[in-house]
Amino acid sequence: MSKLKEIALLFLKLGIITFGGPAVHIALFEDEVVTKKKWMSRQHFLDLLGATNLIPGPNSTEMAMHCGYHHAGIPGLFVAGFCFTFPAILITGVLAFVYFEYGNIPDVKPFLYGIKPAVIIIILNAVYKLGLKAVKGWKLISISVFIIIISLLGVNEIISILLGGIVGTLFIYLTEHKNSLNSLSPLALIFLPLATALFHLIEKSNVTLTKLFLTCLKIGSVWYGSGYVLVAYFDGEFVQGLNWLTRNQLLDAIAVGQITPGPFLSSATFIGYQIAGLAGALTATAGIILPSFIFVFILNPLIPRLRRSYFFSKFLDAVNVSAIAVMFVVAIKLGVEVLTDWQSIIIAVISIIVFFTIKKINAAFIIISSAVLGYILYLFN
Repeated sequence: MSKLKEIALLFLKLGIITFGGPAVHIALFEDEVVTKKKWMSRQHFLDLLGATNLIPGPNSTEMAMHCGYHHAGIPGLFVAGFCFTFPAILITGVLAFVYFEYGNIPDVKPFLYGIKPAVIIIILNAVYKLGLKAVKGWKLISISVFIIIISLLGVNEIISILLGGIVGTLFIYLTEHKNSLNSLSPLALIFLPLATALFHLIEKSNVTLTKLFLTCLKIGSVWYGSGYVLVAYFDGEFVQGLNWLTRNQLLDAIAVGQITPGPFLSSATFIGYQIAGLAGALTATAGIILPSFIFVFILNPLIPRLRRSYFFSKFLDAVNVSAIAVMFVVAIKLGVEVLTDWQSIIIAVISIIVFFTIKKINAAFIIISSAVLGYILYLFN
């Protein structure tokens, strides 16, 4: 069997069976690529995993690309990335069509009614777990508080995370090297106006495939953190910025991303379909994933240097806490809109109880159970 065929079959299989988020995906990759197939050593696998945290994009998808690159070079990179994401994109595309055609009829609405409160709790649970690992020390706490404040004031999510990463890195450096204050402070003065200019580029406009592609390309180019960070990006760009999507549609897109296997980025497929049909789905998917192929292609050979870089490590710390802060703010905003009656509050409370009592519960199980419960409680509305 050729290497490319071997890669294709492996990652198609993984794309179909991998429910539960990036941590589960990566655990399955390690079992297949290191333990069973012995394509690489465990140490090299860990090096690749470390590198995915230094570049934007979906961690598990980029890990698939790294594994393919290692086993069969550049063709392996593209085959692994395509095959791992294809099942999720295909399933999500079908569900997007069904939702677009029938999403407003009575026998679908009750299920979506139950899913939305659960999605908010899933995001907050991710914020909690990621925060325990990412927020270390008063400097990172200060950065996260700053990002929460500016996000609540209405600063776009992408700009917030970029500000948190760059200004946060400068803040950490200056507090550790106080004598460098005079030489580095002009950098912040240069960056802040640029960030403001970027923010003003985001304007409400008519739907075009070019704008959709460029918006998703921008998100894919600056997306750090878990898949749940995408919720913040989508909210900032498509709900608040361009006004192409309602927040309810965003919640439904998140729910679909949860109940389908494979990477969470397939939510972009769902969103693209709601905005511009099949062409929109293909355009949004291409835009969101293209940067990952480019980043892995360029940076795979540079991984050892990046991992030893002082500034990259500090930037990563600052970006991670900023992303978590933005996720928290988005969850709060969604909660204000969704938790408006006793039925939705009950579903949210039950989701919290389940998450904190069953440690390894699959998020897809929470979504499906909440959909059924929502259907039952909706009858009392």
